[in-house]
Amino acid sequence: MLDVQKELAKAVKHFWKTRANQQEKQGGGSGVKDAGNRSAVTGGKHADEFVSLIAAIVRDAGLPNIAIHTTRKTERTLPGYYRPTKEWDVVVLSDNDLVAVVEVKSQVGSFGNNFNNRVEEALGNATDFWAAYSKGAFKPSAQPWLGYLFMLEENPASTRPTRRTNLSPYSVDEAFQELSYARRYEEVCQRLVRERLYDAACFFTSGARDGLKGKYTEPNGELGIRNFAVSLAARAAAFAKLRR
Repeated sequence: MLDVQKELAKAVKHFWKTRANQQEKQGGGSGVKDAGNRSAVTGGKHADEFVSLIAAIVRDAGLPNIAIHTTRKTERTLPGYYRPTKEWDVVVLSDNDLVAVVEVKSQVGSFGNNFNNRVEEALGNATDFWAAYSKGAFKPSAQPWLGYLFMLEENPASTRPTRRTNLSPYSVDEAFQELSYARRYEEVCQRLVRERLYDAACFFTSGARDGLKGKYTEPNGELGIRNFAVSLAARAAAFAKLRR
């Protein structure tokens, strides 16, 4: 099997290197740079190697007549149920069968402002996808595989405990109380899988400095890249058997 941990390290290194280069180059023509982290985001491409890794996992499974769409928007767009369409990061087809779909996300900074948005996106995308499947939007495909890969910046703001939240007359789930944003994301990803909204999720953290060396942390083996890869490869292999 592909050495996914080694390949993920390469992808992490690419992520941070690309962000650093974009922050340096952005606004070079006008002399004006976007504020904060936006200069690294507007250039795009920083997550390309995460997408490439997912594609490599599928290819390694030996699925015939495979089409892995990672670039053109029209090829990565699928019908929805609560909305007309949704553009995904990776869409895998074998002939006309929808084999796998993956959403790739990352967050650097602005942890408090973006946490709820990221959770709502993940929930909404999965809910819409499975509703579309249940209504026959992807027929005659067998049930496709849905995955979620998320990298969070590791720094003091994302790893220190948050303040306790007190509400009245209702109480906040104790599982989230005083957790760091890193631990909150870990809990969310675990729930997304255990509630079967996603077939697998990969969650890991990486800091800007060590990330340039390809270093990352997997806080939960259940959400590690190996589990993610094994699950995806197994589904691709199952589709491959149907082709024989």
